[in-house]
Amino acid sequence: MSKPKDILSILLQLVVAALAILFTAYILPGISVDDFITGVIIAALLSLLNITIKPLLIFLTIPITLLTLGLFLLVINAIIVLIAAEIVGGFSVDNFWWALLFSLILSLVNSILGISLGEGRW
Repeated sequence: MSKPKDILSILLQLVVAALAILFTAYILPGISVDDFITGVIIAALLSLLNITIKPLLIFLTIPITLLTLGLFLLVINAIIVLIAAEIVGGFSVDNFWWALLFSLILSLVNSILGISLGEGRW
């Protein structure tokens, strides 16, 4: 059974991720997020997709990932963002390049917010 502290930690991570998503969408004109609740839904869905679909995509693309020295993982991240945009109604991404830039900036903002809130494990 989960401890209340664990549940609060997960909720805090979702809120931080939602804030990062909203900030990233604010600075990128090719990304649109309707409201904070949509941001929380996107954060939860991206986490779920990263746990389920991303490992499968990585496994299926091992040769090209090795050939590109790991840079193809950026493409996989963009694909995950595009999948989330298709599922969530209030979230839109104009094209692949915006999804790629969104995933890069989102990772950076998440890292900065996580470290500033003591979530980082450096």
